[in-house]
Amino acid sequence: MTSPRALWVLLLMAVAAGALAAPVKPRQAAIASAHVLATEAGFEVLGKGGNAFDAAVAVAATLAVVEPQSSGIGGGGLFLLQRASDGHEVMVDARETAPAAVDMRDYLGADGKPDRARSINGPLSAGIPGEPAGLVWIAQRYGKLPLKVSLAPAIRIARNGFKPDGRFLKEVAMRKEVIARYPASAALYLVNGEAPKPGWTFRTPDLARVLERIAEQGNAGFYQGDLARTLVEGVRAAGGNWTLADLERYEAKERAPIAFDYRGWRIVTASPPSSGGVALAEMLNVLGGYELDRLDKVHRTHLMVEAMRRAYRDRAEYLGDPDFVPMPIARLTSADYAAGLRAGIHPDKATPSELLPPYLAGEQGSHTSHFSIIDRDGNLAAGTQTVNLIFGSGLVVAGTGFVLNDEMDDFALVAGKPNAFGLLGNERNAPRPGSRPLSSMSPTFVIGPDRIGVIGTPGGSRIITMVLEGILAFIDGQPPAQLVANARFHHQYLPDVITAEKGAFSAAETKALEAMGHQVHESDRRWGFMNVVSWDRRSGKLQAAADPRGESGSGVVR
Repeated sequence: MTSPRALWVLLLMAVAAGALAAPVKPRQAAIASAHVLATEAGFEVLGKGGNAFDAAVAVAATLAVVEPQSSGIGGGGLFLLQRASDGHEVMVDARETAPAAVDMRDYLGADGKPDRARSINGPLSAGIPGEPAGLVWIAQRYGKLPLKVSLAPAIRIARNGFKPDGRFLKEVAMRKEVIARYPASAALYLVNGEAPKPGWTFRTPDLARVLERIAEQGNAGFYQGDLARTLVEGVRAAGGNWTLADLERYEAKERAPIAFDYRGWRIVTASPPSSGGVALAEMLNVLGGYELDRLDKVHRTHLMVEAMRRAYRDRAEYLGDPDFVPMPIARLTSADYAAGLRAGIHPDKATPSELLPPYLAGEQGSHTSHFSIIDRDGNLAAGTQTVNLIFGSGLVVAGTGFVLNDEMDDFALVAGKPNAFGLLGNERNAPRPGSRPLSSMSPTFVIGPDRIGVIGTPGGSRIITMVLEGILAFIDGQPPAQLVANARFHHQYLPDVITAEKGAFSAAETKALEAMGHQVHESDRRWGFMNVVSWDRRSGKLQAAADPRGESGSGVVR
């Protein structure tokens, strides 16, 4: 029989063990973003008493100023949040919407084929912006500070100016022809009709005034009143079809994230209108049936590619705007469905992607931006935001100081025909008045018993596979600085080819994959701009890393 003293000792031991097992709050905060000024803005707001969600507003708004080629208040985004106090998780959907007058015939040439020039350039390519409403939503429902505090760094930088990095200047040059078509765009981004040179100071006082209106009036400062009229008149004068009602009807929405388990880890990620979470769940459910850590690199890559192939096929077939089309998400993300897919994977042979004729994928790039944040209390924020392609539509409406997106190209404007990223779609992703185009943006939390990672990246159709590789690397124990630098590979069902960054595979590995039936293409370009923060819940230690592929990325713990 156990004595009372022994029971007391056992009780104390149990309490002590529980205390040791309890997560240790971070002693600092961590931010990783695409630009050092955006990261500094986030820390400035944290220093004024804000939380991770206030910092997310500050970082996102500052990226709109310093990285307009990738994101901005003329675009949209998806923001994944987890509140430490009660575990509440939510995705704030600030994706752009189609104007009410959308007509798919406007995007066709005389031959009935997609006219890509109309869907990626100019006024018809622009959806109704969502990012302003998303920032207001986050600040008002999850932040601790007023918008005027969270937006102050972005307003100051827009007014005073900064010196853009080489990537900014290079991408202005890449889009110079389209930018030059619109007087306000040329006045903002060009110098005497040419791309600016290093050392140029970029100021956007009009954007500073727009951000001040949002800070003072919330949604009404952007979607109603004088600014709304200016936007509508400017878009229509350039040949577009926006109305005041389109802007006034826009609203950010809260959606339940996609959440699932992978071999003891909880993955929380983006739900539709993002395709990322569904695809990640499908891929990881398939891969969960294998002991990946026991496989050589070639067979591990083979299985990952086969999972990618099947997920991207289902993306094209089933997904769209959840407010407009039904989707079999429960089935696509189920273990039984994954088991069925896994049964069709040969351990040593590639499965040909033959259901549709092959075609060439469009150019890929980092035409999006991502940031990751953990604050001292353990709140998590991951934001992926975009104007779609480089400098979006290229159209700046005079008096606004920001470029409009070209997200209309993310709709399936012609069923079965690829968009600029080579992605297929059907009527589920067709544009309807007020509908949101399917996205690949995949802000993600990776939650284990001892470690948490906040992961995301730009990269067009390659976002989902990059996040997949980042998740697996994090689970394997790689620190943020290592996993953001890893060479990457990608397969998206069609074209039936593995594209890979230089260094992703050795010559022998490439030969072995080709012997399995895979076609491997090594790209001369590098893609993505991953930003990751992590939290060791045993020690409270934080780490932050920005992708070395970017010139001005910043990952900081402070």
